[in-house]
Amino acid sequence: MPVRVVAKLRVEKAGRGGKTVSVVCDLPRNSAFLADLCQELKRACGAGGTVSDGAIELQGDLRDRIRELLLKKGFGVKG
Repeated sequence: MPVRVVAKLRVEKAGRGGKTVSVVCDLPRNSAFLADLCQELKRACGAGGTVSDGAIELQGDLRDRIRELLLKKGFGVKG
């Protein structure tokens, strides 16, 4: 069975006052789903974060932990 959703994972620094954020994008644009997933990721990573413009942003470079969690939930992950 093919993976339904492939999330893209990247780290951004630009325009954030030098702070690093992990951005998870290409997720279904469903605000309730994104809010729940954001909460779960924040709790798992112990970091602050927000949903902005259909993407989840978490403070810090958390790619490994986010990738692990998304794979466990059955998402495909790129990046």
